[in-house]
This record gives sequence, C-alpha cells and structure tokens, in this order.
Amino acid sequence: MDRLPVDRILRLLGMRYATAALMLVAVAALYGAASFSRPGEASEDGREAPVTNAVMVCPGHEGGRLAVQSLAQKKGGGQVAMTPTKGGSPLGSMTSPGQGWDEDTKSGEDSYTLRATGAIAGGLEAEQTTYEDGGDDRGLAGARCATPGTDLWFMGPGPVAADELDLYLTNVDSQPASVDVTALSGEGPLDTPDGRGTPVEPYTTKIIKIGGSPEGLGDIVKTATDLALHVHAGSGRVAASLRARIGEKKGIEWLPQSPGPATSLLVPGVPGGSGKRRLLVSVPGEADARIKVRVITADGAFAPQGQDVLDAPGKSVTSVALDSALSGKAAAVRLVADRPILAGFAADRGADVAYGTATPPLSASGPGVVADNRFDSSIVLTAPAGGATVQVTTMNAQGGGGPQEVEILAGRTVETKLTAPGKDAKDDAAYGAVIMPKPGSGPVYASRTLATGKGDGYLFTVLPIVPAPTTLHLPDTAGSQTALTPG
Repeated sequence: MDRLPVDRILRLLGMRYATAALMLVAVAALYGAASFSRPGEASEDGREAPVTNAVMVCPGHEGGRLAVQSLAQKKGGGQVAMTPTKGGSPLGSMTSPGQGWDEDTKSGEDSYTLRATGAIAGGLEAEQTTYEDGGDDRGLAGARCATPGTDLWFMGPGPVAADELDLYLTNVDSQPASVDVTALSGEGPLDTPDGRGTPVEPYTTKIIKIGGSPEGLGDIVKTATDLALHVHAGSGRVAASLRARIGEKKGIEWLPQSPGPATSLLVPGVPGGSGKRRLLVSVPGEADARIKVRVITADGAFAPQGQDVLDAPGKSVTSVALDSALSGKAAAVRLVADRPILAGFAADRGADVAYGTATPPLSASGPGVVADNRFDSSIVLTAPAGGATVQVTTMNAQGGGGPQEVEILAGRTVETKLTAPGKDAKDDAAYGAVIMPKPGSGPVYASRTLATGKGDGYLFTVLPIVPAPTTLHLPDTAGSQTALTPG
C-alpha cells in the first residue's frame, strides 16, 4: 500500500478543521445576533413608538362640512392631505401640528380619504358634520371619519324605526376587499346568506341599503326595530360608516362605531333635556348575559329602580327605557356583564335623534380631540372610579384659547360648555377642542353634544370621544433562532 505524504495528510486535516471552525463561527454569529436583537432583555412589556401614519375616510356623499384637527406637539413635521378616494386634487392639506382645517362640500358620488404621515399624524382627528334646517333630511348629524378595519360593529335603529339605513363601505387599498354583513335584532339573529361576500373594489365606496338590497340583508331585516350590525372583511379591509334617516323631518344621524364586545363597558354622553332615552344592549354570543347596570349623573352613581340587573338574551338586541332614571339629566351608563356585550344609547329631542356608544377612557397618551365645534357645543365628562381634572383647550386657525380646567368628582358626570377662541368667532365657524386628563386623574370618559334651535326645531348630534392615539405599543418578541428567519 502506498503511503500518503505527511504534508498531504496535514493539508487534509487543516481543511477539515478549517471547515469546522467556519461552522462554529457561523453558529456563534447566529446566536450572537439573536442575543443583540432580543428586545425582551430591555423591557418585558415592550416599548412605545410614536404614531407617524394615519388613514381615515369621510363619507362625503351627503355633503356637509369636513373638519380636521391636529395636536400641538413639540416635535413637528409631516403632512396631512384630504383627497377624493377615487383620486384627484386635494381639498386641503396641513403641515404643522396644532393646525385645524375645514371645508364645506356639496353632495356627490365620492367619499374623501385623509392620509397623514410624520409626527402630525399622532392624535389627528377628522369629522364630517351635516346640517339641514328644513326639508326631508332636516337634522344635525356628525360622524368621526372612519378608520379602515376588518371587524366593525354598529348599534342603532332597524328599518322599522328608520326610513333609510345606508351603510357606506370604502376600500382605501390597491387590493379588492370582500365583506360579510350580518345583524342581530330584538327578535334574535337575522340568519340569511344575503350580505355575504360583498366585493368592494380598490379606491371605491359602495353604499348598501340595509333592508333595501340583497347586500343589505334583504327582506329578513325589514321587521327589525333595533339592530346590532356586524361588518366583517374576509379579505382586505374597509372603512365603514352608517347613516340613519328616521323619517321626513324626524331627524338624521351618523351612527358611531362601537368597540368590540367586552364584559365591562361605560357608555358616556347620554344627553340631558326632554325626549326619550333608551339603553341598547346586544349579546353577540349564544348564551344569555346577566348585566349589572349603574347610571352616573351629576348627583352620583346609582342603580336604576327595577333595572339594576338586566337579563339579556344571547344573539339579540335588548332595549331599556332610561327616561325615569335620568329625569332629564345628562348621564353615563356603566355595565358589567358575565359575558361579552355591546352597548349604546338612542335619544330623541325636538325634531332630531342621536346615538351613542361605549368608549375607552381618555389618557395622557390618548387625549380626546374634537374637530368641529360650532353652534351650541358642550362636552359631557364622567369619572366613574376616581376623581379627575381635565384640561380643555379650544383652538381655530387664528390660534388657541386659554385652557380651562374642569374638575369631576368620583362617580359623577359633569357637562361644560365649549367657547370658540377669539372675540369675533361666528356661530357656525368650526373650531377644535382638546380634552387632556391631568396626571393623577382617575379614568375619564367623554362625549360632545352639538345643538342648535329650540322647542320643536331643536336639532342635535352626539359624538362619543375616543382617545386620539399619539403612541403605539409594540410588544416584545422572544429571542430565538426563528426570530431571525423570515416568516
């Protein structure tokens, strides 16, 4: 047998060990990268990142005023533009935090999409308000411009109680969306294949007449007095708005979007004054719910007589009269249930109607922002679990007014008027308002009431105020090899 030369053997061994060494270096690099990219070592709770992008849709088909308000922030920059959803020249734009903008539009065939980038996107608010003092659509109606999503809820009247109930679905993306519309009523679920798989093409708005078309659940929904409407996008996402016309000269309103089902809810801003007030509760699940009800007014929190516990059937909507409990006072309603529910209210006064819904509390990282305050404007504030002080600042294109501090005792509701900044402000001029809880305050829930007229000519609308986020919470990811591998 021939012997291999010693130098050749050494070269072979060197190559083998060199390969092994390279493998060890690669593995070390892999685990080293994993350790450096493991954010959980810095914080177990994740981190906060500023909001730098925002998209909202205003259903401009009925005309009315579009209004935008941004927060004044130390670090500025970015841009806001309101354009027709189908494309075209911007109606208006802003570049400086703290600015407001509004524009009166005519009825047409398009919605409007607001897109914001940069620091100005944090805490941005956009609204649409319509006002008609005569004709079939007499009424004052306001809506927060909708954020696109995949799972959306509304509570309000059904076709029995409304002459027209129109659902506006807008696709702001370049890919088609497919939407399922289902509903619950006072008689239970409205089971029908109608309303399933409705396509919404890119950069378009589809108007669905509830009870007036197959996409709007067809004939089965026509017997419903109250509805919990569920909009679910199986693919893509949509912005959704729901408009109710109660009847000729009986009022109009944009229904506020409800948060998802939960076992503890607070519904703020039930308006005071004359007229009927009803609590609306829906149980999306199969099982019945047992719900503790508490009303919170300026006089304190109490259980309505004979209504302290509500047994609500599953897969249905339950209506409860609140007139005797409220005695004409502005209020909030707190509900604690043994299973997830939805909740809101219906109110009528004079020649108009308004609807409200549960909201999350305001906070320093998500203050309340309202863009279009005019006529007779007030905010209703509730502190259910601890005393609170909020700072209310109004502002318009000419600048801001002096901040006003409002104190709310624990378990109380307070209503306070808003005043436009500047001495020469016109009655119908839009101005913004920022509601900021002060440090150490308990949870604060809020709504804004806008009104004009008197007696039978009284028109009003209620806007539930939700936190305008300035930061996003980014959860931590666990350090592992899979974190380095694209999904």
